[in-house]
Amino acid sequence: MKKAKGRRHKQNLLKMIMNMPRLVVAGAQSGVGKTTLTLGLVALLRRRGLRVQTFKVGPDYLDPTYLALASGRTCYNLDGWMTNRPYVEELFQRACEGADIAVIEGVMGLFDGADSASLEGSTAQIAQWLDAPALLIVHAHGMARSLAALIHGYTNFDSSVRVAGVIANHCGSARHQRLLADSLKSSSLPPLMGAVKRGALPPLSSRHLGLVTADHRVLSQTVLDQLADALAPALSLDAILQTAQKTSRIARRACPVPAVVSCETTPDAFVKLGIARDDAFHFYYPDNLETLERAGCDLIPFSPLNDSSLPEGLDGLYFGGGYPEEHAAALAANQGMLAEIRRFAESDGLIYAECGGLMYLSQGIETLDGRRHGQAGLLPAWTRMGKARKSLGYVEITFNGDCLWGKRGEKLRGHEFHYSVLDDDPTKEDGWQAVYAIKTRNPEPGTRNPEPEGFQRNRILASYAHPHFASNPRSVQHFVRCLKNSPCSCSPAMP
Repeated sequence: MKKAKGRRHKQNLLKMIMNMPRLVVAGAQSGVGKTTLTLGLVALLRRRGLRVQTFKVGPDYLDPTYLALASGRTCYNLDGWMTNRPYVEELFQRACEGADIAVIEGVMGLFDGADSASLEGSTAQIAQWLDAPALLIVHAHGMARSLAALIHGYTNFDSSVRVAGVIANHCGSARHQRLLADSLKSSSLPPLMGAVKRGALPPLSSRHLGLVTADHRVLSQTVLDQLADALAPALSLDAILQTAQKTSRIARRACPVPAVVSCETTPDAFVKLGIARDDAFHFYYPDNLETLERAGCDLIPFSPLNDSSLPEGLDGLYFGGGYPEEHAAALAANQGMLAEIRRFAESDGLIYAECGGLMYLSQGIETLDGRRHGQAGLLPAWTRMGKARKSLGYVEITFNGDCLWGKRGEKLRGHEFHYSVLDDDPTKEDGWQAVYAIKTRNPEPGTRNPEPEGFQRNRILASYAHPHFASNPRSVQHFVRCLKNSPCSCSPAMP
């Protein structure tokens, strides 16, 4: 009887969640103001007393920090290339529990993604999978009836994607707004649901990776109030809410999907994984961390910037990405922490680092001003910052050999985004191996593809790649086994 009631409760909860109002805030192209407008919309919805669950399409680490602050709830990435449809649907269901409406911020233009010939990795793909109507934001300066031609193209390009309304950003006068609205109405196109005048919205801070990571210093309640105040007269909020409620296909066909990682654990089976969390290291997918927890990891935060020692009893260390170059001098000055990390490595402790974490494990960081700041000194190479971006895009990782994440021949998917490079090949040093073959999509002519990377020695692994664990659920289980076993079976012992 209890099991039957439990099943009915889950079915009712699932039906409620999958019938939840939802919408995608998409752009005709990058730079049209998606993030700013999404933040303002979320703030307006919260003023209505609604609990808003936010999502971000693609591998972005920065926009979700803004969306989380605006909504007061964890923001999750939805990525159709790094993960898959069952995972996206399961994550959407799980994250939306307790919410009243879901708002999904898109990436780039509506149809831009991993593949120029399909919806793969695009905002449109997520809108299609979740049957979410799209609000299309257009930079309307200098346009009148041409807006109708543009929207006609977007609405008819792929019938499986529903463009339900248009928001004209950088609009001019009230007359300009009327011209835009009339052009859409006369062509029987989705209506204009908002017109935001040029200069109406407060700017958001930015840096070379795009937006800076949000906290209450960058995105205060005052700024959110300003965004909401500016958008309140510019958006037809009631029409937007009515649009968000028009979902059908998923509600009819919805069925429970299995959890991505199923790993039975008991309290005594848990391992303690120290996770670097501070202003220098904070690029983590929330669902990646939740997957680690479900697989048996007790995540213990520590700060390489501010703590003088590691937490006690750790089985491993995880250094994510972030801005170590912005804090290189302070990281170098924290000699107590650096010494602790070296001792942890010398005692055969497991250490995994990605992107900014790789920079921290290197000999040191050379910043743009030419200054050198020594770091942990585990990886036998320096990292050097450049003014130009060195890598941006999705990557597929094939394991050249057994490593912390799996066996030879297995794969993970992820992405890279960095401005720094290694000034030498770590594999010149005895014991270091490149255990990844990283294949990029649409590589530059003359570049090596796949490229040997993923530098491992014994129980230390460092890479520029940010993998998403959902691309290979077995990888997390393998990683946890490596944490539990010392020495790790994934590589030979350190000479």
